Amino acid sequence: MQHAPAARPSPAPVRRLPPGTTDRPLPAGATASHHAATGPLLAADHPRPGTADQPPRGTTDHPLLAAALAAVLALTASACVGGGRGTEGPVGPVPPTAQSPAVLPSAELPPVLTRGQARAALVGADDLGEAWEPTRGAATWRDELLKATAERPDCRRLLDVLYTEELFGTGAATAPRATAALDDVDGGAQLHYRVTSYRAADLDRTLAWLGTLPDACGRFEARDAHGTTRDVRVAGLALPQAGDDRRGLRVTVGDPAPDDGEEPRADTGTDTGGGVLTVDLVAVRVGDDAISLTNGTLGTPADAATRTSVEVGADRLTEARRQGRAQV
Repeated sequence: MQHAPAARPSPAPVRRLPPGTTDRPLPAGATASHHAATGPLLAADHPRPGTADQPPRGTTDHPLLAAALAAVLALTASACVGGGRGTEGPVGPVPPTAQSPAVLPSAELPPVLTRGQARAALVGADDLGEAWEPTRGAATWRDELLKATAERPDCRRLLDVLYTEELFGTGAATAPRATAALDDVDGGAQLHYRVTSYRAADLDRTLAWLGTLPDACGRFEARDAHGTTRDVRVAGLALPQAGDDRRGLRVTVGDPAPDDGEEPRADTGTDTGGGVLTVDLVAVRVGDDAISLTNGTLGTPADAATRTSVEVGADRLTEARRQGRAQV
């Protein structure tokens, strides 16, 4: 009897895989995250019943090669996830962020004196003579005669400096490093002395401004809060050779001068009514540091106190700077 030929199995349908996927089944150690990286498996990718023991084409049943393939797939998946959109940072070491030049330490700012070094540069009562002692308080003529204003900007600024004694500015960078205040108990004078650290170029600009005032404000009127007018005169003051640069002014503040041009009268009393205040304003630069002083009195100015303060103070500031550099 002839048997009918056996029916041939119909060929398996051709699978079409999405781009970027593979017909290789994931190794046994692969996790669900790998599916996200290589694309979802199609239904045709699952092995048919009865073929689980037969490895698909292109694979190997060698355990070492299978483990190596699993490691490669894991690395590939990590690289894809790390390089995709929505990542919060670059892969690999992040170079340090460059600082803006505005926040970097300025090479132009000099190292300031320590407060101890600045105090070592001060003058004291022993330097000026027996009549001098530490101050007992601000002199009354500061408010009576110096708390005033003027029309011309430079002259107004000069009055502000004489009253506040902030010659180099009012910011934290120009705050004095050390101060001293002394009284002449015999003559009624008061001397205030300061040490400030700042840029040499800025210190020189202030000294240059002081040098213009005998011409810009040689004589002007100042008015106080009560409306009282005062005659103010400004002249240059000769100083001993000290420091790298220096400027000095002598400022007199008195009643309005008479029309005949008579000089304002001096008064040795302590009553400010009708008296004339004389103030020496001095600044000396030593490198990136400076000393400034005011020496004021209602009587006759003591030139020796101003000159001694300049000479002794400049020498001490120079020595303090030298010791500071040696300690660095």
